[in-house]
Amino acid sequence: MLHVARPRLVVTVAVLAAAIVLPALGGTTATPAVEPEINQHYLDADPERWKAVFEREGRELYDRRVQIVDALQLQPGDSVADLGAGTGLFTMLFAERVGPAGRVYAVDISPSFIDAIAVRANALGLGNVVPIVNSQQTVELPPDSVDLVFIADTYHHFEYPQLMLDSIRAALRPTGRLALIDFRRMPGLSSSWVMGHVRAGRAQVIDELEAAGFELVKEPLALQGNYFLLFRK
Repeated sequence: MLHVARPRLVVTVAVLAAAIVLPALGGTTATPAVEPEINQHYLDADPERWKAVFEREGRELYDRRVQIVDALQLQPGDSVADLGAGTGLFTMLFAERVGPAGRVYAVDISPSFIDAIAVRANALGLGNVVPIVNSQQTVELPPDSVDLVFIADTYHHFEYPQLMLDSIRAALRPTGRLALIDFRRMPGLSSSWVMGHVRAGRAQVIDELEAAGFELVKEPLALQGNYFLLFRK
């Protein structure tokens, strides 16, 4: 059975985790780094519609999903947080890799995405998936609870990146890692959509993570439209 099967229980887990994590974050009165409208259409999203967008041939993250997971070198028993889990593409792959002794937290601000992930995991018999609805200020995970936080095409959606990075760092174990994939934002080369939609390019993202207490380890896999960075706590 899935660890968290009903939305009411999911919310309860999130609230309990927030009670542990939030005191370390301080206030939340900072000016948002991006306009909240960037996330509004996900809050009541149609999972099937977005599955057709996220899990389709031609999307780099989908086409290279197995290589991406291989590059993370997950071990049986690992605990992973898929932050911005969306339709659960990587959540399911991670759950298979870490096995029954491991745990995968599917974390997203969208209750409809989280509900759909719970159904999908149950259908696949993946009882090691824990769905969590988070906020824009915290990942809603207990301290020292995960070995890896994975963020794919989601960092540019963070309204409060500093608070989120503080929360991520608190949730990681001492040897924990942060894997981040996002769009390459390069004036003159990137599409007008990327230039208008994505807040920061690769260099700025690295600066922000290093300022938050992370160290860049390597780029484990070369991608084209995206970059893939691995940090350690």
